[in-house]
Amino acid sequence: MGIGNAIGSNIVNVTLALGAASLVCPLRVHSRLLIRELPVLLGIMIVAWIFLSDDSLSRIEGIILLVGMIVLLIWIGIQGRRENQDPDPLAALFDGEIPEPAPALKAALWFILGLVVLLVGSRVLVWGAVEIARGVGVSELVIGLTLVALGTSLPELAASIAAARRDEQDIAVGNVVGSNMFNLLGVLGLPGVIAPGAVVDHALVTRDFPIMVGVTLLLIATAIVKKNNHIGRRTGFVLVSLFVVYFVMLFIQPS
Repeated sequence: MGIGNAIGSNIVNVTLALGAASLVCPLRVHSRLLIRELPVLLGIMIVAWIFLSDDSLSRIEGIILLVGMIVLLIWIGIQGRRENQDPDPLAALFDGEIPEPAPALKAALWFILGLVVLLVGSRVLVWGAVEIARGVGVSELVIGLTLVALGTSLPELAASIAAARRDEQDIAVGNVVGSNMFNLLGVLGLPGVIAPGAVVDHALVTRDFPIMVGVTLLLIATAIVKKNNHIGRRTGFVLVSLFVVYFVMLFIQPS
């Protein structure tokens, strides 16, 4: 369920979250940093795919993914500082979204409260997903790829649609790209560290990973290769349709 959540969430982010956002408002990628991150996302997918090719994830592989997340954060920070000399559209948009500084104690209390609610909500989500899997007779992998992935992707869906409505197109796309990179490095890495060697359903490698790579290649083709870096409503309709077909396929052929 943990690994299925990481892969399923990435598929939902690209197909539903980004597809729905582009239906609200056609998206155009302006940020140079974001354009550089898309090939990095594809490279991370290939590495994770290789790690899972033997139907398991070792502790060393999990550690490599987590270290990769730290390296990614450092790289993004360095790139962000360089963009200060030549302002990037994405940085300017985020500067406008950051609220006024709050007192340290108040910020710490809100952080602790949010963390507690997040942990409780995560536990309830997993408990409910396991019970649903048992009730309808499908595997925990399918529940992780569908219900859990959809639940954890709702913030990306809401954020991307809100950004598209406010014409903050780079944020709508960057939200999905950043989330997908952290899913593969952090969310996928943790199961390898906590429970190394656990057998992963082979369908994840042969069915779900190729779908995730495929929709990501579609995103790259429209956001970088296509003229004017444009993700239009037609592409958005295709992405949302792929989301529906994928979910239906999983429940019809759950194994």
